[in-house]
Amino acid sequence: MAEVIVVGGGAGGMVAALLLARDGHDVRIYERLPRLGGKLAEHRRDGFTFSTGPSLLTLPGLFLDLGVPLDLLELDELCRYRFADGSALSTYRDPERTAESVDRLAPGEGRGWRAFHRWAERCLDASTRTFFAGPLSGPVVEPPFRPAGQRPGGTPGADPGGSAGGRTGGSAGGPLPRPRPGDLLAVAPGRTLHGLARRFFRDPRLRQYVDRYATYAGSDPYRAPAALGCVPAIEHGDGGWYVRGGLPRLADALAASLDKAGVEIRLETEITEVLADAERVVGVRTALGEVVRADIVIVNADAAALYGRLLPDRARLRRIAGLGLSSSAFLMLAAVEGRTEGLPHHSVVFSADYRREFGDIFDRRRPPEDPTVYIACPAATDDTQAPAGAESWSMLVNVPAGDPARWPRPPEAYAELVLERLASRGHDLSGRLRFLDLLTPADLRDRYGAWGGAIYGGAYGGPFAPFRRPGNRGPRRGLYLVGGSVHPGGGLPLVAMGGRIVTALVRSDFPRSARHPGTASR
Repeated sequence: MAEVIVVGGGAGGMVAALLLARDGHDVRIYERLPRLGGKLAEHRRDGFTFSTGPSLLTLPGLFLDLGVPLDLLELDELCRYRFADGSALSTYRDPERTAESVDRLAPGEGRGWRAFHRWAERCLDASTRTFFAGPLSGPVVEPPFRPAGQRPGGTPGADPGGSAGGRTGGSAGGPLPRPRPGDLLAVAPGRTLHGLARRFFRDPRLRQYVDRYATYAGSDPYRAPAALGCVPAIEHGDGGWYVRGGLPRLADALAASLDKAGVEIRLETEITEVLADAERVVGVRTALGEVVRADIVIVNADAAALYGRLLPDRARLRRIAGLGLSSSAFLMLAAVEGRTEGLPHHSVVFSADYRREFGDIFDRRRPPEDPTVYIACPAATDDTQAPAGAESWSMLVNVPAGDPARWPRPPEAYAELVLERLASRGHDLSGRLRFLDLLTPADLRDRYGAWGGAIYGGAYGGPFAPFRRPGNRGPRRGLYLVGGSVHPGGGLPLVAMGGRIVTALVRSDFPRSARHPGTASR
C-alpha cells in the first residue's frame, strides 16, 4: 500500500484520510493550526461559544455512513426570512408546510414554490449522476446520497427526540450513478439563479429568497448558474441538522475516527513545499526543513496556495484567477444579554435592494451599505452555547474578499452600521451586548490561507462555472486536491463528497496490488 500525506486537516481532507486509511494505506495528516477541522471551528469567550464556520449540517449521512458518531438534532424550522418591508417567511423541513408559509406571505405563490421544489429535486437528481459523481474524466463514485424521490420513508436512525444514531438522508451505497439523457437540460443551462427565480415567482421577496442560495457558494445570483437552485431539494428532502454542542463537534468526531483508523496527526506543522519531479510527487517539505517522502500527496488547502506557493504553476494559477474570487465573510460574534422570544436557530434579515448589495460586493468591491445579515442563535436549541439567561449570536455579512484596510470605513465602524440596520428591522441589541468580537476577511486569509479571505475560492459566474473549478487530480501522478476551492465546491456536504471523489481517484490510480516503486521509508 501507498504512503499518503494529507496537507491540511479540513473536513474534506479528513474524510479522504479516513477512507484511505481503512483501505490499508499509511496515512499522515499535517495541519498548521493546533486542531483539525479547518473552517469548522469555534470561538470561546467568557462562557459563550460561537461557531465561526458552518452552523447547519445537511446530508449528515455523508458522515454517518463513515461510522462517525454524531449527536444530531433535526430542525423543524429551517430558517426564518425577514424582508425589508417587515414581512417574514418561515421555511420548514416539510415542503408542503413551506408552501403554505409561502402562500401566507404572498397568496397564490405556494403553487410556484411547489413547482420550484419539484424542479430542484430533478436538478439534484441530475447533479447526483453527473457533477457530484466525480470529475468528468471519471472514475464515478458511489452516490453520496439517495436521489430525491428514492428516499426511504422517515429518517432512518432517528429517535423521536431527533437524535440520529444511524444513517440519515439515504445510503452512500447502491448502484453507481449513470448520466441520463436530459440531465443537462434538468439543470437549466444558460439560466442564472435569478433568472430561475423569475421563472417561478412574481413576488420580488420570493425571488430574493431564491437568490440567496447563491451565497451558499459565495456568488452573485445575477451571474451564478441556476443549478445552485437544487439546494432546497437537499434542505427539504434530507433536512437541516444541528450537532449538539456545536458543529465543530463533527470535526472532533472525525478526529477520533482518524485516530481509531491509525492515521498519524501532526498538528502545528506547516508544509511549505510539495516535492515532485517531472512526472510524480515524491513527498513534502515542512517549515522546519524536514523532507517526508510519500507516494500520494492530497492538498486540502486553497488551490491558489498549491499552485502559487507549494508547487508553483503559473498557468493553473492564472486560470484560478480568471474565475474571480468568491465573497468573503464579516463575522460579528455577539454575547447577548437575555433571551429573545421566538427567535429561531437560523434567521436571515434581507437588504432592501439585493442587486445593489451584490454590486457592492462583486463590482464596487466594498462591504454593502445595506447588508443582508445571517443570524445563528444556537440557544434556540442548545443551552450549552451561552451562560444561563444569555445568547451567543453569530452574525454573518457577505463582503468582498480582500484587505479590509481598503474598506471605506474600518471594521468596527462597519459593525455599528450593521447593528443599526438590524435594529431598524426588528433586531435591536441596544443595551444587551456584553461584548462583540469581529472576524474579517484578513482573519480568514491569515488563519486558513484562503486567497484574499475568499470562503469558497473562485466564484460561480456563468453557466459552466462549476466545471471550471480546479479539478481533484493534480498535474503530477499521486497529487490530488480536496476542499472548498476545488471540485465539487465549498460547504460541508460538498467537501465531504470531494473526499470521497479523491478516494475513488486514488483507488483507480493506485490499485491494491500496485505500489509506487520509489516509495521511501520514513
